[in-house]
Amino acid sequence: MNKTPVGILGATGVVGQRFVQLLDDHPWFEVSCLAASNRSAGQRYGESCDWHLPGRMPARAADMTVNPIQDLGDAPLYFSALPTEIAGQIESRLASRGAIVCSNAAAHRLDPDVPLIIPEVNLDHFELLTVQKARRGWEGALICSPNCSATQLTLALKPIQERFGIEAIMVTTLQALSGAGYPGVASMDIAGNVIPYIAGEEEKIQKEVIKLLGEQAGGEVTPADCSVSATCTRVAVREGHLMSVSLKMRENASLETLEASMAEFRPGELVSGLPSTPEIPIHVSVQRNRPQPVLDLLAGQGMAVSIGRLRACPVLDVQFIVLGHNTIRGAAGGAIHNAECVHALGWLDGC
Repeated sequence: MNKTPVGILGATGVVGQRFVQLLDDHPWFEVSCLAASNRSAGQRYGESCDWHLPGRMPARAADMTVNPIQDLGDAPLYFSALPTEIAGQIESRLASRGAIVCSNAAAHRLDPDVPLIIPEVNLDHFELLTVQKARRGWEGALICSPNCSATQLTLALKPIQERFGIEAIMVTTLQALSGAGYPGVASMDIAGNVIPYIAGEEEKIQKEVIKLLGEQAGGEVTPADCSVSATCTRVAVREGHLMSVSLKMRENASLETLEASMAEFRPGELVSGLPSTPEIPIHVSVQRNRPQPVLDLLAGQGMAVSIGRLRACPVLDVQFIVLGHNTIRGAAGGAIHNAECVHALGWLDGC
């Protein structure tokens, strides 16, 4: 099959680099445009990008010339790793002129006509695109990926909500340094330390999770009827967000039943057939000292989440640990997964 040309916005940043890495030799997509700030524009990507990921920069990308954000070419599909403060206007402009934009930025996540998607969780929310195109008069469309922590939390919660219902969620995150971009947090602040606040992060989790778990009907999402309380911290780990979760459920279930519901969870046929879908979306460990970022981060090539320490909660009903890869599943990999859905659902036809 002919591959779809794609552009990457914000290609020199940490998430932009993940897009470049994950799209190298993708079976459906081929990078045709790399765009970044004016200080990188006009240079070879290999010269302008200080590569921070393991392994070598893909050779094809290294030889590409970086475009300015104002000159993005005419690819039918774009991935956005732009800072939120500039993403909104640029993404809207591309969608209005006919491109499909899969964004990792927060600018449009909570817009009522913009689907906020985790394919295994809420594939039916793509129905919002029909409303979006009609309401905005766009020839293209905009799809958002959730916040990195909200992504792995919601994926872990989906089988529980589906079978037993969830009334309340309390979560404390221990988030990796890479979530702050590069160079991220100053070493004098984080070395031997934990920073108990990440600006805007708690609000994102509390608002995005209930949209992700909400019911879609007639092109409108009704948020899930559950309360979410989040505390977000930054820890001295390079990659991988770990979180402690406590739940109050609407129906009682044994720990064995809960464990089975997560371990056996599988998406529908369309999502199962996508290139980036992990064979097992939720890895459940019975070892008391797992999951750990050093040992479990690359479950499902970084696209699965790992669960451990499932136990009764003396305050709510149940508690457990969740681990996910914040720059793969929680960022670039999640947006690519969404684009694969767009492709499989036919939204790229005619773009």
